[in-house]
Amino acid sequence: MTPEVRNYFDEQLDVVMSQLPAHVHELIERVPLHVDDYPTPKIMRKLGVRRRGNLCGLYTGVPLTNRSVMHSGIPNDVIQIFREGILNMAVDYRGNIDEEELRKQIRLTILHELGHHHGMNEDELRELGY
Repeated sequence: MTPEVRNYFDEQLDVVMSQLPAHVHELIERVPLHVDDYPTPKIMRKLGVRRRGNLCGLYTGVPLTNRSVMHSGIPNDVIQIFREGILNMAVDYRGNIDEEELRKQIRLTILHELGHHHGMNEDELRELGY
């Protein structure tokens, strides 16, 4: 990924973040958001993902609905979003990045992963449009 594309993505991420409601920012303060170019081979193997450009985000942790005192001492929750997967979702039929679609996909990915943090499964998130 070129530095120009990475910078463009990060600029769009900043725009999206500035438009998210305050309560989403409060959640992100509790569940850090990490931005990576693409998932590691280890993550891909663990999730059974064959093409790294197919994964947009990942929540790692124990969902709030599953927590108990038995979960003390475990690593903190984290949300990762992957530039490559999100950019793939935002490319038009000519191979150009659609800025509006990129912002939409960034927003959807962040909210989708926050949904996992709150214990929602894929079906529930799909029903909500995430």
